[in-house]
Amino acid sequence: MPEANGITRLDLYASSADFCRIFEEDMNGLYLLSFLLTADHAKAEQCFVSGLEDAASGNPVFKEWARSWARRAIIQNAVRLINPRPTAGHDRSRSVSVDGSEKKLSAEKHLQTAAVLALEPFERFVYVMTVLEGYSDQECSLLLGCVRRDVVAAQSRALQQLGSLMQRYSQLASLGLQTPSPHQPTAHERSSSVLELLIATQLATPA
Repeated sequence: MPEANGITRLDLYASSADFCRIFEEDMNGLYLLSFLLTADHAKAEQCFVSGLEDAASGNPVFKEWARSWARRAIIQNAVRLINPRPTAGHDRSRSVSVDGSEKKLSAEKHLQTAAVLALEPFERFVYVMTVLEGYSDQECSLLLGCVRRDVVAAQSRALQQLGSLMQRYSQLASLGLQTPSPHQPTAHERSSSVLELLIATQLATPA
């Protein structure tokens, strides 16, 4: 029986094909989100693939929410994979070696990415979710399974550490210690064909 005003369920909700298209069109952005959260290319690829599978086969989502839902699926998979936990009073950042995987980015974006990757996992997740993705402190705490004050404290630490790291990286760059080398294929570029094949496979799978 036709629905009111000729609007059908297919018109309202995103299909598997819609999510496959979104993951293909937004591949770079979704992969970068996965990588910023996991700080590991293999795990980022795993989050990307799991996010596509969850979004395409999960509960119905309104079409206008599909893109934000795809990003949420990435975040949820990264949380399950990394399980970042708050560390009371923790205020140091990790030492990160930035290899050729980010060399295609502009110098400023390269430094920003390196600074985010240098954060401890919980601070990194909180920063990406609340600052870059715009989640509220409360929503972030629910997704991370912690209390709101942990999120607020972690965000404050992350912003302080990022400011210090960006200053240090900028100083090193000005001395020529982080001059980008000639571009090499990134892990993302090497895996893009694999991700595209997975999207095509998902699209071909009967609903």
